[in-house]
Amino acid sequence: MASKKFSDINLYDLLGISIDAEQNDIRKAYRKRALDCHPDKNPDNPKAAERFHELSKALEILTDESARAAYDKVLRAKKAAELRSRQLDSKRQKLKQELEQREREALHKLQKSQPYSTVARSDEELLQDQIERLRREGSRLLEEEQRAMREQLQRSHAEQQLLQQQPTKFDSSQHRIKIKWKADPGQDYTQEQLLKYLKKYGEVVALVVNSKRRGRAMVELSTREACDMVLAYEKGDPAKPLQFEWVTPPAADQQPLKSTNSGSTASATDYEDLVMRKMRQAEERKRLIDQMMKDEKDNE
Repeated sequence: MASKKFSDINLYDLLGISIDAEQNDIRKAYRKRALDCHPDKNPDNPKAAERFHELSKALEILTDESARAAYDKVLRAKKAAELRSRQLDSKRQKLKQELEQREREALHKLQKSQPYSTVARSDEELLQDQIERLRREGSRLLEEEQRAMREQLQRSHAEQQLLQQQPTKFDSSQHRIKIKWKADPGQDYTQEQLLKYLKKYGEVVALVVNSKRRGRAMVELSTREACDMVLAYEKGDPAKPLQFEWVTPPAADQQPLKSTNSGSTASATDYEDLVMRKMRQAEERKRLIDQMMKDEKDNE
């Protein structure tokens, strides 16, 4: 970055603004672009740090009246020279470049031999003087903008941490449970029998017994807690045991319950504190059952 000359960078393009932009537009453009490449957000990206430095210098130069005037003069001269160059053929361009090089060398020798004379300084040298002045004096505006940006990043980081600490809301429709059992003659389950085993853990949103494939059903329970209890404890009738498994397991936003009872069913103390909940309205249950029937068919 130290080898770059700011006279070679179009600071307006860097910020995405026009050369006639007002102070407020310059500050807004700086905040928007500098926030994305702030070193605190990109600690391992040297290119982001370099771009952040360029944007900060752009704000510093373009919000200082004298520095901006010097920069605009250099920028307009470069654009005019580029326009003239494009209008010349290749041979004339080469002659022009050689002439400009000789002029620069002659001016450099003259300044070196007469360091204290009143030899006119180039626009780029005057711009460099303004940049050096800003470096010595510092920019109060730049300091304010960067302080505000750090505070914004800190708030954003704190909000993200808070969101990460909050468990994801359980969506029962996305995390249903499959039920399996060995459907020998006389060993089948009815919907009412399954419901008797399941509703003690909490609200049963919907329960569907597969009419085309014996020994299969699907249940939707309203809470993650109820699901964990069923998966951990419920075995059904010991003579025809039930097997439960997730259709789509939920994210690990909370630890599932672990069974401490090797018996076939949950004891009274395992769920005595669970509150019985009312079932949803019949219209909603019908909609859910229709959807679960479709899901069950797709899984066959």
